[in-house]
Amino acid sequence: MQEKVCPVWVGYLLSSPIRKLFQNPKKMLNPYVNAGMKVLDIGCAMGFFSLPLAQIVGAKGKVICVDVQEKMIHSLEKRAKKAGLSIIIETRVCTHNSLGLEDVTGEIDFALAAAVVHEVPDASAFFAEVYQTMQQNGRLLVVEPGGHVTETDFEKTVSIAKKIGFTLINNTEIKRSRAVLLEK
Repeated sequence: MQEKVCPVWVGYLLSSPIRKLFQNPKKMLNPYVNAGMKVLDIGCAMGFFSLPLAQIVGAKGKVICVDVQEKMIHSLEKRAKKAGLSIIIETRVCTHNSLGLEDVTGEIDFALAAAVVHEVPDASAFFAEVYQTMQQNGRLLVVEPGGHVTETDFEKTVSIAKKIGFTLINNTEIKRSRAVLLEK
């Protein structure tokens, strides 16, 4: 089976400041993230959401950023250093079959999976692994690109997450996307 991943060159487009005009990360995440939280950014790419998350959680918080592509992680590390956020952001290269987060079981307050679930080979295993990282009442925001993921496929994704144990809080309105807020 061929692995589906976003090409590295697209990462540069996705981290463009122009994207903020229709998908502002701080506006999108502020309702869910507070100072001092431990946050997980799954499929972080070059840090479009990671850097704003680090600004929101502040010096007493932590943002764990995972991506399957080492080049994306290296770019994020450079951007975090330039922004003075390296102390808050922890980067990890994961595999297609595991996020490699066994050391943070039950510690995550909030997780973001933006444009990533449609790329994972096993959504059930993915959601089970994320569920294990979450604190009780921890929240997961799943955002999928409307152009790549049909409404039917997104409903299947949400159904899988619910079977793992997540509870649907609400469908969230994010431009050009399908999004849902889930809770452990």
